[in-house]
Amino acid sequence: MECSERLQSYLRESNVPFQLVEHPVAYTAQEVAASEHVPGRMFAKVVMVVADGQLTMLVLPAMERVRLSEVQKALGAKETRLASEEEFGSRFPDCDVGAMPPFGYLYGVPMIVDESLARNERIVFQPGTHTQTMSVRYADYVRLVQPRIAEIGTVAEREPAGSMFTEERLRPSTSAR
Repeated sequence: MECSERLQSYLRESNVPFQLVEHPVAYTAQEVAASEHVPGRMFAKVVMVVADGQLTMLVLPAMERVRLSEVQKALGAKETRLASEEEFGSRFPDCDVGAMPPFGYLYGVPMIVDESLARNERIVFQPGTHTQTMSVRYADYVRLVQPRIAEIGTVAEREPAGSMFTEERLRPSTSAR
């Protein structure tokens, strides 16, 4: 069963109403949000990190960037870095790489959801494919997922090409003890 079908079944079994929309292929969260005419603040993108050797799923609005320092703080981790596709791809075998739904616990992956998503009545996300979006009420999402919630993102500003995140890797500071 593909990810989208599995997620639809899970939401039906949990009595959570959802909307599924087909769209042209889109790879970035901002492209998907634009193609669906959804504000970036409502589109929940997934970013994978490794914190002290453990894979963790971050969920934040499309227009925000990850602040690894805040992720590290929220997890109480000593080292935090972005995960490579090679590190997480096999963990989501029924999903297109980069289109994982924000339901990490279905794959045994802990999660942190950015607190700014709570400002939305509904959130929109990719259900495992680059050609669909799904939306659910935020309250239903949080009830099902029961994530850790923290302020882990910051609104992205125009930056040079290739600069997607505020920090690449964080290790404990030797001066702050």
